[in-house]
Amino acid sequence: MNGNEHQIATSVLVIGTGGAGLRAAIELAERGVDVLAVGKRPKADAHTALAAGGINAALATMDPQDSWQQHAADTLLESYLLADPETVRIVTRNAARGIADLERYGMPFAREADGRISQRFFGAHTYRRTAFAGDYTGLEIQRTLMNRAAQLDIPVLDTVYVTRILVRDNVVFGAYGFDVVDGKRYVIHADAVILAAGGHTRIWRRTSSRRDENTGDSFRLAVLAGGRIRDAELVQFHPSGLIAPENAAGTLVSEAARGEGGVLRNALGERFMARYDPERMELSTRDRVALAEYTEIKEGRGTPGGGVWLDVSHLPRETIMRRIPRVYQTLLELQMLDITREPIEIAPTAHYSMGGVWVRPEDHGTGVDGLYAIGEAASGLHGANRLGGNSLIELLVYGRIVGEAAARYSRELGAQRRSPSATADARGEIDELLAADGPENVRALQRGLRNTMTEHAGVVRDETGLLAGLSELDDLEERMKDVGVHPDLAGFQDLAHAFDLKTAALAARATLEAALERRETRGCHNRADYPELDDALRVNLVWSGPGRIEREGLPPIPEDLAALMREVSTVGKLVE
Repeated sequence: MNGNEHQIATSVLVIGTGGAGLRAAIELAERGVDVLAVGKRPKADAHTALAAGGINAALATMDPQDSWQQHAADTLLESYLLADPETVRIVTRNAARGIADLERYGMPFAREADGRISQRFFGAHTYRRTAFAGDYTGLEIQRTLMNRAAQLDIPVLDTVYVTRILVRDNVVFGAYGFDVVDGKRYVIHADAVILAAGGHTRIWRRTSSRRDENTGDSFRLAVLAGGRIRDAELVQFHPSGLIAPENAAGTLVSEAARGEGGVLRNALGERFMARYDPERMELSTRDRVALAEYTEIKEGRGTPGGGVWLDVSHLPRETIMRRIPRVYQTLLELQMLDITREPIEIAPTAHYSMGGVWVRPEDHGTGVDGLYAIGEAASGLHGANRLGGNSLIELLVYGRIVGEAAARYSRELGAQRRSPSATADARGEIDELLAADGPENVRALQRGLRNTMTEHAGVVRDETGLLAGLSELDDLEERMKDVGVHPDLAGFQDLAHAFDLKTAALAARATLEAALERRETRGCHNRADYPELDDALRVNLVWSGPGRIEREGLPPIPEDLAALMREVSTVGKLVE
């Protein structure tokens, strides 16, 4: 124990201050439960703020025949039957209530002239059920939740990096971490812990996440606490990420650009989607467009920068300014490119972790008593292909449900036993890294890991590549033992990067091992050596540590939902 260690006690600790974490914290505070939220980056800059498209709920404001059952059927079909039917039922059935909660907190939804909430089409939805606020929906949701959290005086620590969840005999008793600015340590004692720390898409070279977010923190925290990871291999690659500048590689160009009539061309000027989905062309599903682009680039028809062209310059200038202002602005800022005149160079980019921590559908408990996971950190809703707009509603539905469950757990908890040795281990891990003075550079190793994942576990995978990836990962882990960590006057970012690297290595191993095990092509998971879907693999792969993967069968889809599952045309709709 050192003098630089700060002890805090709270009933429930929320790790992560994006939409999921804030919604859970709000539920707890509204129920009068003592709650603390911590995040490693400022809450105003959480990943939720980047979501552009919208948030789904079968409100039937535009299409009166829509229903939660149809929303559920669409979600199950698009998941390639790997979504958990009960999780899907809970989210779709409670979606309208999630929207009502946002309205109650003051969310400025786009509305029709008569005051109804506007809803737009998103690919593969049978009806219009995506509510939105311009192309800034996620940002508005995050602002709305931050305002509500402020009204409720919810304490938020914005610069705390949690390195361990503290557990004794499979029961949570808190978490350990440090402040990324001044290095102050925190021992936070809590009855329950809600893990809402995002996904693992930053372990690829091009990703729509920013630097130092989504490095797989949730994966490592859960596994070290005794939890497990489900569907690590199921990662959605978004078809339109920028290639340049290098420091912003992977930044998203909203799919609205294709929805509004943008066309895709290869270096030869061919509109190549005609080869892959002549019916839907650029309005095909995410997994298909990403695969088409990947194939064009791989077969040598890519642009000089290794991408393809997305062209909206044939559209009227006022359409561009009105419908996709954010795309126009972004390209001007990042590349001094005027999209009303020039095409945009894009390539597939790692976008969303559809897998995550294994959780029970009813309350998102992890099997470790008092530990819950929500949002992109959790698994169960998306299967092998996520419907656009479903992730934002998931945050609101399970944020509320898990807040309620954690409140009940905390109230009913008898005496809580803590473990000095668990706290000492967490303390020792930081001490050891701070004393590390090896020749290996953390940033260089991170880059090496991202290259490995991009090369061997990107849009298309095969056994040879995945085995090569695992072997490169072995070497990287060996080199990680010799890192040097040097905090400086500017803060303890170097220590944070070292932990990011540890989490990324664990997430990469889970992903590579699960991708190797799934010997089929299904949704986002393309195996060049197993191009067909295998019915025997309608299972979730659950990873509990190196070399430990179990196949978990899925319950049957209820008949009332199965009857509504049918292919949906995306003609004239905004893609996913």
